[in-house]
Amino acid sequence: MKQIQQMLEEQIYIADTAIATALYLSTVLGKPLLIEGPAGVGKTEIAKALANALQTRLIRLQCYEGLDATTALYEWNYPKQLLHLKLEESSSASETEKEAMIFSEAFLLKRPLLQAITEHERAPVLLIDEIDRSDEEFEAFLLEVLSDYQVTIPEIGSIKATHRPHVVLTSNRSRDLSDALRRRCLYHWIDYPSLEKELEIVRAKVPAIEAGLAKRVTEVMQATRTMSLSKIPGVAETLDWANALVALKATGLNEEIVAETLGCFLKDESDVAAFKAELPRICTDV
Repeated sequence: MKQIQQMLEEQIYIADTAIATALYLSTVLGKPLLIEGPAGVGKTEIAKALANALQTRLIRLQCYEGLDATTALYEWNYPKQLLHLKLEESSSASETEKEAMIFSEAFLLKRPLLQAITEHERAPVLLIDEIDRSDEEFEAFLLEVLSDYQVTIPEIGSIKATHRPHVVLTSNRSRDLSDALRRRCLYHWIDYPSLEKELEIVRAKVPAIEAGLAKRVTEVMQATRTMSLSKIPGVAETLDWANALVALKATGLNEEIVAETLGCFLKDESDVAAFKAELPRICTDV
């Protein structure tokens, strides 16, 4: 676990022991890792850091409502097939031979799931991002693929993974995932970080920021998360704000600079109004 933690930190990902243990067990046991937590707390970054640490390819499937098996797995390159048939019109090949040719791997458009299964060099990291945005039908299809990392293409046959991919699934809990999916995965919950950990993240990710400003930024963000907001800012927003302040050559925080830059971490009109009403208190408290 210490080695995994060190590898992640070398990728500038501040990982605690729990995250490192979950990733270690996922790789050793060959089980997908389901990571849940609020938006912007670094769930996706875990997969990116893991791929860099293992020096392997990251393959990302971004989930959304209406995502289907075809989009996630494979499609046939119809324009290329039609062009090939036109070029073969004068060929002496039989219709069966022509059909076998255009429904071969050369005309296959591999989508993320098939890319992960057919990766030949070394086991990739397959990131299935925001699985909660997809529907239950796709979730059921995904279970079948992840059960033995094999897919069947009717025109070609079965394709089994040469190297079993390291699978990381993320969820913002916009809907409940099925028990069947949860049973097949190891699980880890990531919450908003403590003041100390968030400050460590800011210093690591924004090395140009002054120490005093980094502390003030982190304190304001921690205070902001105690408010009743519709969209609570995550660590991603903290880093956006810190980078913006560095770009503006700010050396400290006051009400004016916070008001001018709060669009970096608040993305809702009602939240902006609520924050501005509390701005004098927040700047005084921190």
